[in-house]
Amino acid sequence: MENYLQFVLIGLIFGIVGYIVGKMSAKPSNGNTDEKWKLELEHCKQKNEKLQAEINKLKLDTSAKASNFVGNANASNSNYTFDAAAVKAVYGKTYKQDDLKIVEGIGPKIEELFKTSGILTWKALGETSVDRLREILSKAGERYQIHDPNTWPRQSKMAYEGKWQELKDWQNTLEGGREV
Repeated sequence: MENYLQFVLIGLIFGIVGYIVGKMSAKPSNGNTDEKWKLELEHCKQKNEKLQAEINKLKLDTSAKASNFVGNANASNSNYTFDAAAVKAVYGKTYKQDDLKIVEGIGPKIEELFKTSGILTWKALGETSVDRLREILSKAGERYQIHDPNTWPRQSKMAYEGKWQELKDWQNTLEGGREV
């Protein structure tokens, strides 16, 4: 019985050693696999280049449309001349034309929301319905839903029309852009 165990153990050891030697001396058969991966990589690179070209084209199209939109907005402002000195005289600080933050209740983040929604000028804000402004704020999340845009179009219209003292006097009666 012991002889059988010895033969089995010796056979098992030779089998394992033979398997390891065979694996180490065998030539890798993954030449096809390497070529397949190289082709796949090349295909991915080409697809990436096409997608990048498409992204660049879309960026150009978008910037062209945006500049046309801004150009049209500025063309509609042709009968109004912005007077930065008049604004500074009333507010005591400098504002740029179409700075939506001059409207009581609008800060930098809400201004950015409106600009990404296509509301780029005082005139555009003045012509936007309160419901549309609420919709933009609502889509931006819960923290923006607490704002009340009821007075924003009227304030913006006054800014567009250059009624700085009238706007400032009215804003002094508002709390966070809300009538009290």
